[in-house]
Amino acid sequence: MCTRDSKAGKRVSATTSNKSTPHKTAGKTLVVTVRDALRAQIESGTYQPGNRLPSEAQLTREFDVSRTVVREAIAALRADRLVEPRQGAGIFVLDPPQSHDLPFQNIDFVRISSMIELLELRTAVEVEAAALAATRRSPSQEENIIDCYRDLGNLAKAGAPTSQADFALHLAIADATNNPRFREFLSMIGPSVIPRRALNEGTNERASQTYLKVIDAEHEQIVAAILEGNEAAARDAMRHHLKGSQSRYRALLRGSNTPG
Repeated sequence: MCTRDSKAGKRVSATTSNKSTPHKTAGKTLVVTVRDALRAQIESGTYQPGNRLPSEAQLTREFDVSRTVVREAIAALRADRLVEPRQGAGIFVLDPPQSHDLPFQNIDFVRISSMIELLELRTAVEVEAAALAATRRSPSQEENIIDCYRDLGNLAKAGAPTSQADFALHLAIADATNNPRFREFLSMIGPSVIPRRALNEGTNERASQTYLKVIDAEHEQIVAAILEGNEAAARDAMRHHLKGSQSRYRALLRGSNTPG
């Protein structure tokens, strides 16, 4: 079955008598567990701006982890500007950072020009993702790519919406790079990165089916190249797919009635 979530992160288990120790969630590393627990304490006011965090030794005992885990968790909080070290004094909680608009949130997904802009950005990233997936994928990741591709095809044949399944396939390819930043990039944009989701897929069922057949053929080439471990072919197939989408939506922008 095609999965929508990445499988990264080792499972951890540890026991401690300290009541502050968070439950270890499957899929989370100890660093992430400690980081999230400290973040929650800061956000809840347990540690307020200006407060000093417990010493490294105290946190090591509190969470029943190594000093390395504590240091990496603190480093992650520093990167988020939640805490800062002060020479000879310790780690102190900062005022909450000012909120800023997240990237990609101001895109008007109804405008075809926005679709083209995103397709250009996706091309710059996903072409290389396909090439990396061809050389780095694991057997389980191959299976997930195949499952996602089959799910997409079955939905298309049934006349059901396919944009979510299309997004899942691209996420599966991103996961197969074994570089989590590729999934993070796609997830940050979200499922609306699939243009037809924003353009009312299925309004014209005949045109939609014609379009989906073209997309299916392109996806088949991408999947086949990845499974064969052909880096160059995977790169070319993904480029052809995304460049083709750009061309189709530019035709729409010029006044064509359908993207097919």
